[in-house]
Amino acid sequence: MSMKNRIISLLVVATSMVSIGCAGAQTLQTLKPDAPDRYTVQRGDTLWGISGRYLNSPWQWPQLWNLNREQVRNPHRIYPGDVLVLDRTTGRLSVDTVALSPRVRTEDITQAVPTIPPSAIEAFASRPMVVGENELDNAPHIMATEESRVVVGAGNIAYVKGVTKDKGENWHIYRRGDKLVDPDSGATIGYLGLYLGEAVVRQFGEVSRIEITKSTQEIYTGDRLIAVGREAPVFAYAPRAPNGKVQGRVMSLADNLFETGRYSVVSLSRGSKDGLEAGHILALYRSPTAARYSLRTSALFGRSGPTGNDGRRPYYEEQLNVRDSPIFDRPVAINETDIAKIPTERYGLVMVFRTFERASFALVMQANLPVAIDDVFTTP
Repeated sequence: MSMKNRIISLLVVATSMVSIGCAGAQTLQTLKPDAPDRYTVQRGDTLWGISGRYLNSPWQWPQLWNLNREQVRNPHRIYPGDVLVLDRTTGRLSVDTVALSPRVRTEDITQAVPTIPPSAIEAFASRPMVVGENELDNAPHIMATEESRVVVGAGNIAYVKGVTKDKGENWHIYRRGDKLVDPDSGATIGYLGLYLGEAVVRQFGEVSRIEITKSTQEIYTGDRLIAVGREAPVFAYAPRAPNGKVQGRVMSLADNLFETGRYSVVSLSRGSKDGLEAGHILALYRSPTAARYSLRTSALFGRSGPTGNDGRRPYYEEQLNVRDSPIFDRPVAINETDIAKIPTERYGLVMVFRTFERASFALVMQANLPVAIDDVFTTP
């Protein structure tokens, strides 16, 4: 090896050692004083919960395990019964292989400790949640119901046109929901795909006979069917901060709620095109002067939606003007510049679990306030 190549090699090694040293120091700084030296993984544990035992900032888990960028995508898997050992001099965590040696370990991914409770997102993990305006138009649809019922649900029979044997017997039932609007740009990102339930084809034909096996809300004629994907949801990703700066707003909340809390699903106005990936942690912020009332009655929250004969439904028949009443008259003019200087307040964390090109869905991991539409998220 030439002298020049040796010098370059030494520089690379030195740089790597400095990087590892800095990461270790950062982990030590965020390590909890009461973090256990040894911990036996229990059935029902989650990666987020375990990292919360050791770190003040649970999304810094990759540093605790000394995972590189590629390993984070498929992190070291731990299982119930594993003994975790903390090296306080380096701020690193590892599995005690001596404690594992007396038993045979079968690394079944289905038994691995998940990042978050699967029950919190499994209903959303593999189902389409963002659809185009006309994306469901050509999907199989319910054309009739048994006994001409207006509403059907679990246990009822319905008749569908368009299902085929090659896509299997199991189908999800959907309806196009309200627009997903980026609060910053006003652009329509897509539409919510409202999951209504599941069905099994009992008899294939030009008009197939289905049995509805599960329903989360009322199902009507005209609702659409999408074949169930054969890909199982993956819950083994490491919580971590995005590599770069990402900022946007909450666009909608699950179940059309106005406010929500921990372990609820929210949609975000940024997606894979903006660098978001499953496992990314984002901090939630809210302006202390946000007009909660006006937002609740605005089109952004869903004042009108794609239902009804004319494609719109009013939430209120007439404008509510209580904010215009004399009690709200102010004798002193408001300086909007001063109002804009009031800092936003960080109040929670969300973790992305599914991404689309221009939108993503996340689970609320922590929240000191109710999470609401239009709240800001950014890299923590």
